[in-house]
Amino acid sequence: MRRFGFSLLRRPISFPPSSFTVPSGTPGHAVPAKRVFARCQSSVAGHRWQRERDACSALGGSHAQDLLTGPEQRLLSKLYDGLIGGQRASLAESITLVETQHPRKKELAQVLLQRVLAHRGEQESRNGGKPVAFRVGLSGPPGAGKSTFIEVVGKMLTGRGHKVAVLAVDPSSCTTGGSLMGDKTRMTELSRDMSAFIRPSPASGTLGGVTRTTNEAIVLCEGAGYDIVLVETVGVGQSEFAVADMVDMFVLLIPPAGGDELQGIKRGIIERADLVVVTKSDGDLLVPARRIQAEYTSALKLLRRQSKSWNPKVVRASSHTSEGVAEVWAKMESYRDAMLAGGELQGRRRAQQKVWMWSLIQENALCHFRNHPGVREALPHLEERVTNGAISPGLAADLLLKAFSSPSP
Repeated sequence: MRRFGFSLLRRPISFPPSSFTVPSGTPGHAVPAKRVFARCQSSVAGHRWQRERDACSALGGSHAQDLLTGPEQRLLSKLYDGLIGGQRASLAESITLVETQHPRKKELAQVLLQRVLAHRGEQESRNGGKPVAFRVGLSGPPGAGKSTFIEVVGKMLTGRGHKVAVLAVDPSSCTTGGSLMGDKTRMTELSRDMSAFIRPSPASGTLGGVTRTTNEAIVLCEGAGYDIVLVETVGVGQSEFAVADMVDMFVLLIPPAGGDELQGIKRGIIERADLVVVTKSDGDLLVPARRIQAEYTSALKLLRRQSKSWNPKVVRASSHTSEGVAEVWAKMESYRDAMLAGGELQGRRRAQQKVWMWSLIQENALCHFRNHPGVREALPHLEERVTNGAISPGLAADLLLKAFSSPSP
C-alpha cells in the first residue's frame, strides 16, 4: 500500500506562479530536485516561511518525475486563493479534499495544508506569536442541547463581528455506516449567516468522537479567516474527549434532568473539562439546574488542577431565553486571556501537534500492517485457528508481527 506520507518524498512537486513557490521553467514539467530546493530556499525569509521551506525540502526528493498535472496545479491554486480570500465554497471543497481516502488526493491535501500552515504562521508572527483563532470543543450527552447552544452562541458572536466556524461530528451507524448529519439542520439561523460556516462530518466509527481529519479542518478554517472555531463532538464518556487534544478549551454541556448526574458521566471527561455548562436552565428546570451547578462545583474542587492559570468553572445557561449565554462567552474569554498571559495556550498547542502526529502514525502503521503481503497471506489461516481455539489470540498476534517484521522475499 502506498502511504501518502512517504509517497510525497518520492514526488517532487512544482507549483504555479499564482500562489505557490515555483522553480523556473514551464509548469508541469520536471525540474531537477537541487534547483527546486535552491529556489525554495531563496524564497524563505526568516521564521515567516520556515514551514514552507520544510515543505519544499520534503517535496524536493531525488526523483524528478511524476509531478502534479496541469489540472491538479490549477485545482490547488484555485482552492488556496479562494480559501485565503474567505470563500466558503473553497473552504468546503478543501475540507472534502483532506477527508478523502484516495491516495493521490491525500497527497494534494498535504500540499495545500503546508501552504495554509505557512500563511497561518505569517499571521501569528504579525500577532506577536499569539494564535489568531480561538478553538473551543464542546461535548455532552445526547439531549444536552449542544447544537441549539452552539447556534445561540454563534449568532451572538457573529453579531459582535466575529467569524465563526462550526465543525459538527455526527455519529455513524455501526451496521450501515450512514450518518444523519442532523446538526446543521438544527442550526437553521446560523447556517444562513454569511459570517458563519457549518461543516457536518460523520464519525465513521472513529473512537474519540472526532474524525481523523478534524484537526486539519480546523487549520483550513483558520486559514479562511475564521477567528472562532467550535468543534461539536458525539457521545460522552471516557473515550469521547479526544477533541480536548485539538482545541484550546474543552467545554462540557450537561442537561439539568439527567438522572444520577455525577455517576451518569464518566469521571475522565469531567477531569478534562475547562468549563461545565448546565443547559436548559429555564422554567421548571431552573431549580434542578441550580442544584446540579452546586453539585458539579463541589465535585470539581476534588479534582486535580490541570492548569496553573485557570480553575474550571460551572455556569448555567438557557438557549431558549438566551439567559446566561453572554456570561458563558465571558468565561471563555477569561480562560483564553489567562492561558495566553501565562503562555500555557501556546504550550498546549505545541503538545497537541505531537499527540496528533503519533495518532496518525498509529493509524497509518495499522493500515500498512494489514496490507503487508506476509500478513495478508497468514491472516486467514491464523484467524481460523484462533476461532477454533487451536491457538491463543496472543500467539496469533505474535506470529503476524513476526511475518510483518520479516524481510520480503
